[in-house]
Amino acid sequence: MFKNLLLILISYLIGSLSTSYLIAKFFAKIDIREHGSGNPGSANILRTLGAKAAILTFLGDLFKGAIAVYLGNMLGGTIMALLCGIAVVIGHNWPVFLEFKGGKGIATTIGVIILVKPLVALVCISIGVAMLFKFKYVSLASIVGVVILPFVIIIYGFNYFLFGLILALLAVYRHRENIKRLLEGNERKIGEKSSVN
Repeated sequence: MFKNLLLILISYLIGSLSTSYLIAKFFAKIDIREHGSGNPGSANILRTLGAKAAILTFLGDLFKGAIAVYLGNMLGGTIMALLCGIAVVIGHNWPVFLEFKGGKGIATTIGVIILVKPLVALVCISIGVAMLFKFKYVSLASIVGVVILPFVIIIYGFNYFLFGLILALLAVYRHRENIKRLLEGNERKIGEKSSVN
């Protein structure tokens, strides 16, 4: 029991390491939370610091999710892998190191799903990318890609469905302001830059 709780805590702490915050400090000596949308995530890094920093941020966040699932699976088995996957996304979204104000968890969720079920990840990513190309909204692509997750992964059983549902609900909750802006027609499209002051 203690080992399982420790794995979940470690996964949360891994998630709490904010890639975007570290990269913004390294590349531009800024606190990314004080620029653009204020969100410490890949999309805000892209608008504020450009593609190179955004790619590094995305890969770093993805890697966090993959590492947590790998540790959970190696040291605790399948169920622990799923729990660690949820914990690392929660850590990313509400990081203890940034006063519980984190990103929206999409890249980390992708890393989690790639390790859990690669084919499911491929389906969700493909649909998300298609939405991005068609509508140019990162938030919409992210929401759709994750919301379909529980309905795709359910073929592996109820535990996977519940796991996917939790990740989908976390994503929707973190994107609630984006959803509001999408409905109002005020959401930024990909490529629209934010200035660094």
